[in-house]
Amino acid sequence: MSEMLSVDGALARLLEGVRPLAETETLPADAGLGRVLATDLASGVTVPPFDNAAMDGYALRVADWDAQTWLPVSQRIPAGHPAQPLQPGSAARIFTGAPVPEGADAVAMQEDAEIQDGAVRVLRAPRPGDHLRRAGEDIRTGQVVLQAGVRLGPAQLGVAAAVGAERLTVRRRLRVAVFFTGDEIVLPGQPLPPGRIYNSNRATLIALLRQMGAEVTDLGQVQDSLEATAAVLERASREADVVVTTGGVSVGEEDHVKAAVERLGRLDMWKVSMKPGKPLAFGRVGEADFLGLPGNPVSAFVVFCLFARPFLLARMGASARPALSVTVPAGFTRAKPGQRREFLRARLEQGRAVLFPNQGSGVLTSMAWADGLADVDAGVSVQPGDLVRFIPLAELLQ
Repeated sequence: MSEMLSVDGALARLLEGVRPLAETETLPADAGLGRVLATDLASGVTVPPFDNAAMDGYALRVADWDAQTWLPVSQRIPAGHPAQPLQPGSAARIFTGAPVPEGADAVAMQEDAEIQDGAVRVLRAPRPGDHLRRAGEDIRTGQVVLQAGVRLGPAQLGVAAAVGAERLTVRRRLRVAVFFTGDEIVLPGQPLPPGRIYNSNRATLIALLRQMGAEVTDLGQVQDSLEATAAVLERASREADVVVTTGGVSVGEEDHVKAAVERLGRLDMWKVSMKPGKPLAFGRVGEADFLGLPGNPVSAFVVFCLFARPFLLARMGASARPALSVTVPAGFTRAKPGQRREFLRARLEQGRAVLFPNQGSGVLTSMAWADGLADVDAGVSVQPGDLVRFIPLAELLQ
């Protein structure tokens, strides 16, 4: 516990022993949103399967064009209907997505054409390939279009549909159990006695887990005693792949999670050189991994995004991809350099990162207000206009 780890060092240590799920299931492709693809998906077709028109207009041979020439319209080709070979010296009325007739090498936009007595005059000189989508320009037969480990979003499911994949083999859902300790916390909807607070971490943590596609078991609020904590932890380790808690892993007399994990398994306690955050617990109970996040709401949120989320994605079998950041001018001042790397709740306004006024680790409204985190290294002061790293929350929550 005495060693202070860098953010990158702690994440590397957390990921080095990860055990990706091995179990898979095959399901209808339209049920795959958010799941992790277990096997490469290769295409059995060419996309598009034939040369087709990129817009409504007239298919013609470029060699037949002349600014004064009227070309008789020899056929009409709607999308989904076959085309006949183009007769020399003629044009074909064609619509977006329709097959280009053999012999045509360009499509002229209908906006560039005049029609008269069943003939067309193209006003602008066409070039070979104009407004054509060539067969196979997107996908070739046998091409791997989606690699194992990709999380299936709308674009990936669209690609699967484009190659005719009706069913996909995916990793099963990761089972995550959560529970919460602390006699001071009360569930929303219950009376709030003096000295108590509502449990915001439960709502936040469960939402974060479900959003990333985990199957969540909520074991509720546990009595603040070692025996009660050990009992629920033992149950959680039997039912889940990963157990996640917030708070209860310090060395205080009323923090029983640490002692329960050490009784039933093994536990590493890390101090990470970051703010908000710092404490991070990782261990194993039986076959289940254990993650202990800080108890302060903002600390729990940020540590989940930076550490728990990459770990859980790796457990799901998803391919590693670091969160992307952008460099933007600061719209704030940090005159006193921090001793730890800071992740400041911020949002972009007129291209600059501005900070929420209260950066306290218990101020959860700052996370609801922010659209990203300004990432400032230890020992660095910031003046307005200085360039800072900005991590969009969209990168951390998808």
